[in-house]
Amino acid sequence: PQLSAAIAELQEQGYALPDYPEEATTDEEKSIRARYDAIKGSAVNPVLREGNSDRRAARAVKNYAMKNPHSMGEWVSTSKTHVASMDGNDFRSNEVSATVTDAQAGPAKIEFTDADGNVSVLKDGIDILPGTIVDATFMRASALRDFLRSEIAKAKEEGVLFSLHMKATMMKVSDPIIFGHAVSVYFEEAFEKHADALAAAGVNPNSGLGDVLDRIADQPEILADFNVIMADKAPMYMVDSDRGITNLHVPSDVIIDASMPAVIRAGGKGWGPDGKPADTKCVIPDNCYAPVYDETINYFKETGALDPTTSGAVANVGLMAQKAEEYGSHPTTFEIPANGTIRYIVANGDVLHEQAVEKGDIWRSSSVRKAPIEDWVRLGISRQAATGSQAIFWLDETRAHDAELIKYVTPILEAEGVADKFQILAPREATRVTLETIRTGADSIAISGNVLRDYLTDLFPILELGTSAKMLSIVKLMQGGGMFETGAGGSAPKHVQQLVEENHLRWDSLGEFCALGESLGFLADVTGNSKAAVLGTAV
Repeated sequence: PQLSAAIAELQEQGYALPDYPEEATTDEEKSIRARYDAIKGSAVNPVLREGNSDRRAARAVKNYAMKNPHSMGEWVSTSKTHVASMDGNDFRSNEVSATVTDAQAGPAKIEFTDADGNVSVLKDGIDILPGTIVDATFMRASALRDFLRSEIAKAKEEGVLFSLHMKATMMKVSDPIIFGHAVSVYFEEAFEKHADALAAAGVNPNSGLGDVLDRIADQPEILADFNVIMADKAPMYMVDSDRGITNLHVPSDVIIDASMPAVIRAGGKGWGPDGKPADTKCVIPDNCYAPVYDETINYFKETGALDPTTSGAVANVGLMAQKAEEYGSHPTTFEIPANGTIRYIVANGDVLHEQAVEKGDIWRSSSVRKAPIEDWVRLGISRQAATGSQAIFWLDETRAHDAELIKYVTPILEAEGVADKFQILAPREATRVTLETIRTGADSIAISGNVLRDYLTDLFPILELGTSAKMLSIVKLMQGGGMFETGAGGSAPKHVQQLVEENHLRWDSLGEFCALGESLGFLADVTGNSKAAVLGTAV
C-alpha cells in the first residue's frame, strides 16, 4: 500500500511512472514489478551492511534512563494477555537444513513439479558457496487459516482483543500473504458472500483492510456486512482508535519488533476500538521466534514489570552480513500455485531439499554463508572479552537451521579456549535467563541470528530505556572499516508523521554524538591512535 500510494502521488505530480502490478502476467508487467520490488522494504540495507551487527546502549544513555525512568505498565498474574502460535505446519516445524559441501557448491535452482508431472523452474542461478547453510520450509495455508479461524473465535470467548503481529516490511513476500489470510478469515463471511463483487473491485486482502474498505466505499451493502462482522467478532487491537485504524488495516502498520514490546511495556495492554486499554491475544503464527515474546509475558506475569532504575542492559551481536537467513529470503519465497513438490537442486545435481506442498502454501528458502557465520562468532567472542558480561548464543538445537549453525559455533569457541564463557540456549530459555540476569542489575549479550537481532534490539531497549531509537548500531565490515549509527528504522516514519500532523520535528543530536564517539574508539583500536581514543571517550 505504501509503494502504491507513493507511485500515485508521483503520477499526480506529472511523473510518467507505471502502476505497480499486483498480479504480473506479461513480461512487461514482470519487469516493472521486479524493478519496484528492488526498492521495497529494506532492499538497500544489505548492500550497505556487509558486516555483522553490534548493538548496545551507550553508557550515558543507560545511566540517564536509570536516573530518569520511563513509565511502565503494571503486570498482574491474572492478565489474560498471551501469545498464540500454530501447533504445527508452520515454518518452524517444516524446516529442513543442510550445509553445502565443496562438491555441491555453485549455481543452484529451485524446481516445482505439479501433480501432473509438469516441471517449472521457480529460481535459477542461485550462487551457493561451499559451507553455506541452506534451509527450506513452508507454512501450510490450510493449517494457517484453521488456526486463525480458531484464534479469532477464542479471542471473543476469552474477552480479549485480537491482534496479529508480523514484519511485512522485511518479510515482504511471506508476511503480506499471511496478513491477507488474517483479513480474509476475519471477514470470511463477507468475502464468500461478495466474492465476485470484491474481485471486480480489485480487492486483495494482502493489502489490508484499509485498502478493502477504500475499494468498497461506494458499495453500501458490502460495507454494511463488513461493519456487522467487526461488531460481532472479537474486537481488534487498534493502531489508532481515534481514527478507527485497526490492526488489520495496513500490513506495515503493526511491525512485530515495535508492537510486541509496546504491549509488554504497557503491562500486556493494547488499545481497543473504544479507546481503552485491554488485554490482548497476540497472534504470531510461526513458532521460530514467538517463544521470545511468550516467555517474556509469562515471566512478567510471575514477577511484575521490570524496574528501569535498577535493570542491567542487553547488548546484541547479530548475524546480519550478506543477507543472512530469513531477511535474505525474498527472492526464494513463493506462494505455491498447485499441489506438487518443491526441490532445491544444487550444482552437482544433488537434491538438497525436497518437500511436498499444496496450493496456497508459502514456501521459502533462506541461507547464510560460512564467512559471515565465522565473523559473527568471533565478534561475539570479542564483545564478551571486552565486557566480561554473560553471553548467550540464542540457538535451538532442536531447530534444523540452528543445529547447523551450532556445528560452526561450538568448534570455534573450543578452538579459542572460551567455550566456558558462553551458553547456547533456545530462544525461550535464553529469554528467561536474560530477564533473570538483568533484573539483578547485571548485563547480558544476546548473540543471535538476523531476525532475532531485529526483535531483541527493540524488545530489551524499549523495556530498559523506553525506546530503541538511541541504541548504538555498529557494523564492523568484513572487509575492513565500519558503519556507526544510532537509532531504529521504525523511528523515522514516526518523526515524519509527527512533523506532518503537529509541525514538530522530534529530533536531537545525542545519537550522532554517541555514534561519533564509538567511531573514534574504533579508529583508535585499528590505528593505535591514542588521541582518537581520548576524544571518543570525551564525546
